[in-house]
Amino acid sequence: MAKLTLTTFLTLDGVMQGPGGPAEDPSGGFEYGGWVVPFADEGMSRFMIEVLDRAGAFLLGRRTYEIFAGYWPKVTDPADPIASRLNGLPKYVASTTLDPRTVSWEGTRVIHSEVPAEVARLKETLPEGELQIHGSGALAHSLMARDLIDEYHLLVFPVVLGTGRRLFTEGALPTSFSRISSRTTESGIAIHTLRPTGRPAFGSF
Repeated sequence: MAKLTLTTFLTLDGVMQGPGGPAEDPSGGFEYGGWVVPFADEGMSRFMIEVLDRAGAFLLGRRTYEIFAGYWPKVTDPADPIASRLNGLPKYVASTTLDPRTVSWEGTRVIHSEVPAEVARLKETLPEGELQIHGSGALAHSLMARDLIDEYHLLVFPVVLGTGRRLFTEGALPTSFSRISSRTTESGIAIHTLRPTGRPAFGSF
């Protein structure tokens, strides 16, 4: 059974929107795209390569898929540790609007409906490696609500934006986590690997 993991970049106030550049995701009037760039360092790169080395397949939302598909197929160096994984492994795109006939990135399959059920099936049938979500906020929200994500890699950057789409939103499923590992990179990115353990416990002092 494949482990379903989520890897995402977050600000201190939980924003995940538009990390890679100003034009990446300006929806809703978001003006702060590219907030990851000033903090990107060797520690971040090392961690991302470690994550991708465990991948068996990728599960992406449409927006993230289109961002990736617009760049990574052009990186053809077989020694590139990120491009070789993204280009060579199966990619599943959860979208009700993407036309499979327009998909040109090799190894891509579109999931049009019953996404949680299909993801549960993929977890059961993938032969090896992790089924990895990267970014893909709307997809992540739908799977978090059904307790389908087995492990979270949260890269928390030392910046506050005050606006933008967040990973953990109002009405999110109450969930407790255990810490698997943590580290801090040279520029101050705090990387936490967490595993859901069920509903929170409560008490009183």
